[in-house]
Amino acid sequence: MLNMPTNIEPFVTAIPSTPNLQPLRPKLPRLNTLKTFNLPPHKVDDLITSAASSVLPTPVSEVLGGHPLRILVAPSGFKESLGPEHVADAIEAGVRRVLGKESAVMRKLPLHDGGEGFCRALVAAHGGELVEHTVTGPVGRPVKSHMGFIGEDKKTAVLDMAAAAGLSLVPKDMRDPTITTTYGIGKLIEKALDEGCTKIIVGCGDSGTSDGGAGMLQALGVRLLDSNGEELPRASGGGSLLRLNKLCWCNVHPRLQENNDRVEIEAVCNIKNVLCGQSGVARVYGPQKGASPGQVDLLAAGLERLAHVAGSQSKKKLANAPGSGASGGLGAGLMLLGAKLRPRSEAINEYFEFDRVFEKEKQWDFVITAEGSLDSQSTQGKMTTEVARRAKRHGAQVVALAGTIGEGADGCYGAGIKAFTSILKGPSSLEDAIAETERLIQDGAEKVMRMIMVGLALGRRH
Repeated sequence: MLNMPTNIEPFVTAIPSTPNLQPLRPKLPRLNTLKTFNLPPHKVDDLITSAASSVLPTPVSEVLGGHPLRILVAPSGFKESLGPEHVADAIEAGVRRVLGKESAVMRKLPLHDGGEGFCRALVAAHGGELVEHTVTGPVGRPVKSHMGFIGEDKKTAVLDMAAAAGLSLVPKDMRDPTITTTYGIGKLIEKALDEGCTKIIVGCGDSGTSDGGAGMLQALGVRLLDSNGEELPRASGGGSLLRLNKLCWCNVHPRLQENNDRVEIEAVCNIKNVLCGQSGVARVYGPQKGASPGQVDLLAAGLERLAHVAGSQSKKKLANAPGSGASGGLGAGLMLLGAKLRPRSEAINEYFEFDRVFEKEKQWDFVITAEGSLDSQSTQGKMTTEVARRAKRHGAQVVALAGTIGEGADGCYGAGIKAFTSILKGPSSLEDAIAETERLIQDGAEKVMRMIMVGLALGRRH
């Protein structure tokens, strides 16, 4: 995983957006991707059909035999470095060094999985409104965040937890998930409730926390009490959960009380992440957020305590519930609010309609995808392998670019990825690699495309 060193101050003065190597931008950049949102189905079909037929077969080379390649670029983002749109642009630029417009039909389908940039992308796709808010960030400092409102009546709120509690908001020298908090997420949800929203969509990804959603619950009025009836300090992180003895819902936000018409809350998450056990979120993701072995044990014990206390009061079994471990256990906190946890692939397909690209244009020759780290976790609900499974069903060959190749990456072959490679060129510091991410992706895409052309040439010879 590529992790960009930051300090907290830039996030106090700038709105978190799709991560980039430059200072964060206040608006989502213009995208060069195929847009099918808010169009009647027949218009979508007309648009895709006309786009697919816009490049006629041309005798560009002996290798291609006069037929342009059809390439779908569908990457995820590189954490704390480039968002999905920027990665897609970089891959396209690399491929175009090898194949001109007469040689390849290309489409870009950036994959948003609920992490950084999810809110902005969904608002842009549905013609919504983006609103800025200053909230308590993951280390307790104020950060400028944002949320969106979509739908005809603007009564559906959209937010991504990374905009208020993401890892990119935690300075390198403060990466201690025993103290980072989701309090700011609760404040964004509170604002959506106060606005009268009837539905709230929460994107879970790229988190810098492991508090089981405790901070979020506190921000919404839930009191976390110890055995003496004393309230746990607000926004104190997952390390304080060992003292938890009771959840008091007396002062919860009125619109979340059982005797009112409760708002619908939907969380887009990795449904395979669970809260507790050896595969629990603290042990799997704690080290990535800066936890030492001792802190991992502390967090795991705290989350088990949360599951026990909540289970004894609400009868909800959180410990191994699908998605309960999403975003450092935020999924568990959302479940206590009555949220529906949805698999990323299912929800993202509904919001961004990427299945239509496969269903309507079934003749993709290659799909180029990408993510920051390709490893054993990539097959556990990540969008790169989800899109690879779809491509495989339609006969497309899938190639993946990655910042790093980790243990267990070979498992991606079974998911439909035919080949993968790292964009890194040799020994390099993390900071240097992040600073060069865009160029490395371009160069990597060019090299992959040249290798593909060699394979096509050999195939044509035989």
